Amino acid sequence: MKFSSRVLTLALAIALPLGVAQAADYTMRVSHQFPPSHPSAQRMEQFAKDVARETGDKVEVQVFGAAQLYRPAQHHAAVAGGQVEAALILSIQWGGSLPEMAVTQIPYLISSPAKQKAFLGSKAAQLLDAKMLEKGVRNIGWLVDTNDLMFTSSTQLLDEPAKFKGVKMRGLNRLFDSGLIAMGAVPVAMAGSEVYQALQTKVVDAAVTATKAAYSRKYYEVQQFGAASPIILVYDNLVVNPAWWDGLPEDVRAGIARAASQAETSSIINDESINPEELAQLNQAGMQAVALTPQQMDAMKAAMQPAVLDAFLNSTRGKGQELIDLIQAL
Repeated sequence: MKFSSRVLTLALAIALPLGVAQAADYTMRVSHQFPPSHPSAQRMEQFAKDVARETGDKVEVQVFGAAQLYRPAQHHAAVAGGQVEAALILSIQWGGSLPEMAVTQIPYLISSPAKQKAFLGSKAAQLLDAKMLEKGVRNIGWLVDTNDLMFTSSTQLLDEPAKFKGVKMRGLNRLFDSGLIAMGAVPVAMAGSEVYQALQTKVVDAAVTATKAAYSRKYYEVQQFGAASPIILVYDNLVVNPAWWDGLPEDVRAGIARAASQAETSSIINDESINPEELAQLNQAGMQAVALTPQQMDAMKAAMQPAVLDAFLNSTRGKGQELIDLIQAL
């Protein structure tokens, strides 16, 4: 029986027990879902170099991207069960198993650069770290994935709450969609792979997506308008197996932690608005794409945030209030 070199490589990577050293004293395999061109994938490659430097080459970080080892939904169990030392888990992928993690999806609560910086090391971050540890993984890094969303439309620029009334649109998730409903929209749940055709055939007239995704998924071919703003915050959480982590010498843990802190800092999005280059791409492709003004964002916040806050508190059975208070105080 013949095996490809790629299959053999992955099989050997999975088979290695936790903590087995190769050239270095310790091996840290990091699994993630992102393709090589994605900023998070590139950040993990830099993290590997930083760990080597910060630990004096005692730790070799092996990065397995593009879901080579595990699918996104498998990362939590793989790290908690000790099949791999570490993984990046999107904060939006916790779903109902850890509803408190959805706090960053509350419109305009934590998306600004100032809030991103203040969150690191805060009591709010520590509270969520503790929640993840209860679920069997230790979080050592809050890496910003994105903080923007775009409302695309085939009929008009959705730049104020009144324009959402009666608009049938592909939403984001149940929590965020409660804010769309508060503005009078009719959100529809569907897989990302289905959205383009739904927009093309007018099953829905509008959609919620990331600004970069509006271009990569060619929404400009079926949507004439796009209004974007830094409205939510999505993190890539760098989680490790607690037993593996606790078994490392203190100086090695400290070196990895320093490298993770550097990754956190480099991930912060410092633009107060939307990257103009991303908007330029869409406009050059034929879409009328704009960034919401501060006044327009204030109007959206007033219309959406109360409803999403209520939905968040209901999903956490009221236990999320402490977290809300901590973030609002940042």
